[in-house]
Amino acid sequence: MRIPFVKMHGLGNDFVVLDGRGEALPAMAAGLARGLTDRHTGIGCDQLIVLEPSEAADFRMRIFNPDGSEVGACGNASRAVALLHGGPARIETGGGLIEVRPADGGIAVDMGCPRFRWEDIPLAWAMDSLTMPVGWEELENPGAASVGNPHVVFFVPDCDAVDLARLGPLIETDPLFPERVNVNVCTIESRNAIRLRVWERGAGLTRACGTGACATAVVAMRRGLVEREVRVTLPGGPLTIGWGEDDHITMTGPAAESFRGTFDPADFT
Repeated sequence: MRIPFVKMHGLGNDFVVLDGRGEALPAMAAGLARGLTDRHTGIGCDQLIVLEPSEAADFRMRIFNPDGSEVGACGNASRAVALLHGGPARIETGGGLIEVRPADGGIAVDMGCPRFRWEDIPLAWAMDSLTMPVGWEELENPGAASVGNPHVVFFVPDCDAVDLARLGPLIETDPLFPERVNVNVCTIESRNAIRLRVWERGAGLTRACGTGACATAVVAMRRGLVEREVRVTLPGGPLTIGWGEDDHITMTGPAAESFRGTFDPADFT
C-alpha cells in the first residue's frame, strides 16, 4: 500500500505532511518518522506532520522529530497545514488548540498564551524564568517560556557568532530541562527587529522555528527590549510576532508547497 504525502515548508523549515483526515494512516512509530525524515534514504525533512480527525477541533496535527520523538507544537508547520487546508481552522495539537487563517503576508496563527512559570516550561527546579541564574560558556542569564513546547532564549551581541551547533545539544540535554529544550540565540537590532538562530530539540539547527520566534519575542517583550509587535528574522526569512492584550501570541508568515508523491511504509520499517 502506497501512502500519499505533501512536501511543504515555512521559511525553509520543511515538512512531510501525511493527511489522515479522510482515510486512516498506518500507525505512527518512531522508526517510520526517522525513516521518512532522513535526507539520504527517505523523503527528507525537518519534521513529519500527521493530520488526523479531532473531536475538539477541525482536525488534529501531530509532529514528529527526526529522532522519532513527538512534540506538541510547531509554528511553521501550522502555517503549512493551514495552506494545505485552504481556509481558517481550529487545530488540536499536543500543546493545545490553535487557530489559523489567511492573512496579508501569508498565514496568521493564533499560538495561544505563553507560559512562564518554571514548572510549566518545565524547569527542574524553581527559579525566575525571566532572567535565569545559569549559563553555558558565553551564553548566560537566559529567559525561558513555553509556547506549546519549552524554549530557552539567550540575548547576545551577534547571534551568528555563536557556535550553536556545539552549544545547542549541550543545553538541550542539560538536566535543568527535564523534557529537553529548544535553544534560541538572538540579537536585538531595534525596538521592532530581532535576529534569531535556533537549535531545535530532536532536530538540530533549523532555518526557521515558529515557536522559537514566538518565545524569543515574548521574552524580549517581557524584558522591555522590543515593542509588542516585532519582526523576527531567521536564516530562512522573517516572521511577524505580536503579543496582544488578551495574552495571545499571533505569528504571521509565509508557507509553500514543494511537491507531492507517495511512499511504501514497508520501505521504512
